[in-house]
Amino acid sequence: MFMGATSTFGNALTTVNSGAIAGHLGLYAAQAAALPAIYVAINASANLTLVKARAQFGIPEVTGFLLVLYALTVSLQFFHTSFASTVVLRAVSGMTAGALITLGVYYLMQAMPGKAKPLGAVIGIGLPQLGTPLARLIPVDTITQDQLFGLHAIELALALFTLALILILPLPPSEKSKAFAPVDLLTILLATVGLLLLCQVIGQGRTLWWTDTPWLGVALAASIPLLAAAFLIEANRSDPLVHFEWIGTWGILRFAAVALVIRLALAEQTYGAVGLLTLGGINNDQLRLLFLVVAAAMLLGIVVASLTLSERRLPWQVLAAALIIAGGAWLDSDANALTRPAQLMLSQAMIGFGTTLFIGPALLYGFLRMIQRGGDHLISFVVTFSITQNVGGLMGSALLGTLQTIWARNAANVISADMAGADPQVAARLAGGASTLAGALVDPAQRAGQGAALLGQVVAREAAIIAFTDTFRLVAFLALAIALFIFINILISRRRKEA
Repeated sequence: MFMGATSTFGNALTTVNSGAIAGHLGLYAAQAAALPAIYVAINASANLTLVKARAQFGIPEVTGFLLVLYALTVSLQFFHTSFASTVVLRAVSGMTAGALITLGVYYLMQAMPGKAKPLGAVIGIGLPQLGTPLARLIPVDTITQDQLFGLHAIELALALFTLALILILPLPPSEKSKAFAPVDLLTILLATVGLLLLCQVIGQGRTLWWTDTPWLGVALAASIPLLAAAFLIEANRSDPLVHFEWIGTWGILRFAAVALVIRLALAEQTYGAVGLLTLGGINNDQLRLLFLVVAAAMLLGIVVASLTLSERRLPWQVLAAALIIAGGAWLDSDANALTRPAQLMLSQAMIGFGTTLFIGPALLYGFLRMIQRGGDHLISFVVTFSITQNVGGLMGSALLGTLQTIWARNAANVISADMAGADPQVAARLAGGASTLAGALVDPAQRAGQGAALLGQVVAREAAIIAFTDTFRLVAFLALAIALFIFINILISRRRKEA
């Protein structure tokens, strides 16, 4: 359980404190946005390598090697911290997290009796979702003290403590066999580079803006043939690494679409709610109670998913999760400039609960589909699930962030168009803003200009809040659409069984 809950914790510390960390490292906003994108790409593609590496070398051995590599990479940060070294650290962190999540699932399944082993998978995949809310509980000053010494000390301690747990409580030995083929390495290389380029476009598009930065188009154009080449290699192999013909079946495409859209919707919490509160002047240290409640709700979601788990109920659990997420997002759509963490506790707890209620049953549903085809489809399933969750989360933040920016500009234009200078209220607001600067500016023209600028800031803030509420409504509609889609599929499935 420790391994599962902390597998994503190190990267979450970097993501939730990206502004403070960027300041200490002297990074531009685009460089800071590149770090989580690198983690996501490596984490999503690492499973191509890790599944076969675990079969050939053993699960504990592979994870132990990655933990040692992670600890060494973190240790180097104490002597030299730069953008390049941080990029390497986030890449190693992505690989290690992929191994730790799987190892956590194996430990929990090993601890369960025969019939209850699926509970281990549900709990094991739910616990990594706690990484972000737990990271919000760590004070920013602790992370940034002594040029990020606190951040690196926490990451190093977690890596070494996890390594100690693996050595003290080893898993039973497993059978090992030669798993890698030479062509696998080519597929892995093409897919990893393609995903790295694609994730950089998704992660930095909102910051640099999609149509303003030529290299984003070049990266996107390069990623497509790389991923296509990996697909063509695997499609023409007798013993492929990834079974694309299985991934292309209706059942798996439906599973992937639902998992992807739900992950898009869950960006409401990581981007939407936090962005809204940050706009109101709330910093990370003032969000601790909110995310403590979210973490508790996520744990409750894991418990409920485990207690109600059965193959027959899996679609109903996912349906319930989608409805709960939709309800939480809809509650947030009434936010305004006075909204504070206390007003978002219920809605964010609902979204946190829905997250862990969804992800365990979704994993198990796909896993059961994979078992029906045989164990050689394991890599295909793991890669599909990993990409929908990792890249889907990155896409969610990019989508909501882009729409929020566009809608904020439109709202600001509409508000400004209704603000005539002859309007007494507008004139009074301009005069009030100018009067507050009387002690600092003697020139009346300068005071008037600064008063207008202050009013412009207020308009921009109000427009941004309106745009955030619009994104919350969009998320609610997306989650409702998924719930409706699942319900229709349940009805169709029931009709087929009756026929």
